[in-house]
Amino acid sequence: MTDNRHKAYRWETTVHFATMRRSGRAALGIATVVLVAAGAIMLHGQGTFAASPKEQVRETPVVVELFTSQGCYSCPPAEAMLSELARRDGIVALEHHVDYWDSLVYGSAGRWKDVFSSSSATERQRVYAQVVPGRGHSYTPQMVIDGRFEAVGGRDSEVGRAIAKAGGTDQPRLAVTARGAGAAGLQVRVAAAAVPGDATAGVWLVRYLREHVTEVTRGENKGKTLTGRNIVREMTRIGDWHGGELVIDLENARPDAEHGCAVIVQPDGQGPILGAAYCALEPATNS
Repeated sequence: MTDNRHKAYRWETTVHFATMRRSGRAALGIATVVLVAAGAIMLHGQGTFAASPKEQVRETPVVVELFTSQGCYSCPPAEAMLSELARRDGIVALEHHVDYWDSLVYGSAGRWKDVFSSSSATERQRVYAQVVPGRGHSYTPQMVIDGRFEAVGGRDSEVGRAIAKAGGTDQPRLAVTARGAGAAGLQVRVAAAAVPGDATAGVWLVRYLREHVTEVTRGENKGKTLTGRNIVREMTRIGDWHGGELVIDLENARPDAEHGCAVIVQPDGQGPILGAAYCALEPATNS
């Protein structure tokens, strides 16, 4: 499969190479990244590298990213799993809706365009297919865990093993916080830690819709009521982390009852995630 060609798969009991189960139909999507500015940003200077990483680095949540579509018959169970994971401590759960299902016509049920689909979600999944060991192509439902491992979404044992494996890796995990500041602001803090060479990691603000119920009237899921959780609406790079402590103040970025956010620290090229946290509503504490 070429990088810009994505097929819609229904996964059978055995996972080999993905098998098309839909009369050879394929939905094609060419993705581009779309980033939306997060308001005014002020960076506080980064300090020197920490002398002792053990003192500055602590365990942080494992990030689980689901790539899904409302047009995918096999995806609702994976979305239900993500909803359950989102309620667990120690996990940041995010739901990305890809757009390569939007053009698929499913017989007399017709075509359904996912109301949350985006080319940026498709592109993020495409890059993961290149850098994360596994099946080497995009499919739905797919879960990517910590930018390190991938699993078929909805398969409890496979996803559980990947989460446990990610949580048990020796790679340092950065302490990240994101708390309310002022009337509507947000303060993001990333801890200092030793990093190899001139490594750079992006600090990303991920905005999401906490929950949404959709009545699907066409396509593979015609007649179903689908509930999405932590549906990603935009990802914005708000800073660069080079090893020193980093503090970023954002205006008009505070989460509310309907919309939440998370912060992810990830090396360029979508390498393994170094740290993450949900945004909290309470004010940041002065230190």
